[in-house]
Amino acid sequence: MPTDTRIADRLEINDLFTRFALLLDEKRWEDVGTVFADDAVVHSPRGGQLRGADKIVEFMRQGEVEGVRTQHTTTDLLVDVDGDQAAASANSVVYYFRDGQPPHFTGGLRQHFTATRTPAGWRLQEVRIKPAWTRET
Repeated sequence: MPTDTRIADRLEINDLFTRFALLLDEKRWEDVGTVFADDAVVHSPRGGQLRGADKIVEFMRQGEVEGVRTQHTTTDLLVDVDGDQAAASANSVVYYFRDGQPPHFTGGLRQHFTATRTPAGWRLQEVRIKPAWTRET
């Protein structure tokens, strides 16, 4: 595979992580198709195993708490592209806050993803979220 294609794939997968964070932070549920494959699977400590983009969005909507917002910060992204599949992992710190106030809860996560190339671009096929730590303030 040419170097410019590998670089383009890695950049698109990096953007996929950003779109995932914005989907969560800005509650952009209508953008689920720009992040997840239709038959995606999410393994979450709170939701168990969620199968399908519709079920994933349904779970995220149910988790909304009135007045509480989040800010996901994703770092240490590692991506291994193999043709039309990619394995990726990252650390994430999630801040829970109310507008104008400092965070009242913070959590660190380790995330493992499988992404797949679709006609519309790279999409998350499988997501595994593992909490690393939490802190209430």
